[in-house]
Amino acid sequence: MASRANPTDHSDAARIADDAGRLLLELRRRLDEPGVDVQAVRDEGDRRAHEVIVAALALSHPGDIVLSEEGVADPARLEASRVWIVDPLDGTREFGEAGRDDWAVHVALTIDGEPVAGAVALPGRGLTLTTDPPPAPPPPATGPPRLVVSRTRRPAPVLAAAERLDAELVEMGSAGAKAMAVVLGEADVYAHTGGQYEWDSAAPVAVAAAAGLHVSRLDGSALRYNEPNPYLPDLLICRPELVDDVLEALA
Repeated sequence: MASRANPTDHSDAARIADDAGRLLLELRRRLDEPGVDVQAVRDEGDRRAHEVIVAALALSHPGDIVLSEEGVADPARLEASRVWIVDPLDGTREFGEAGRDDWAVHVALTIDGEPVAGAVALPGRGLTLTTDPPPAPPPPATGPPRLVVSRTRRPAPVLAAAERLDAELVEMGSAGAKAMAVVLGEADVYAHTGGQYEWDSAAPVAVAAAAGLHVSRLDGSALRYNEPNPYLPDLLICRPELVDDVLEALA
């Protein structure tokens, strides 16, 4: 995936995700204050991280278009080859819960609908994973496959697949945190059926693919981005040696 991007695309994605993550960590300190309005902190995190990312991309890539969860979509993106797809704060709920680190910042570049460069920052863990240099492939797993699921939403098809695979369920918050758990070897499968938007998965998919993992729709078809409707119904990220078994279990 990364071959069509410029070297600076990768480094800029990581730098910008880092910058937004540092801002969010600073804002998050307010959660320790007595009487804090948690929702106000969450809202400010969404807004200010968006502003940081959009301003940085305007400086470093002024000719590119940005599609952000917190912004207004520019119709010109549909005619553009290079479009950055960003989620300034993935896991807003977890961000607002003291002690949680399963939230993320997503910055991805798509070229002609394909995520070719990107970074996922996990500020609560002090980690940023990027497409270049890509994460090392996780070591071979032993034991039953570990399938990462939401703490609050567990779609029936995913639970049925987990039963067929005799999988161990691993609870986690945001989409980026789930995907990076597979990249880091802390889980083996992330299957999502509850519907997402392009900004939820573009950067995680770019990073996971760069790490040598399988990325696709649940039927095994390719993921496409910068579509007129940015809704993406489903997603699969998993270890390549498990693909056939997982797709069969999900069918």
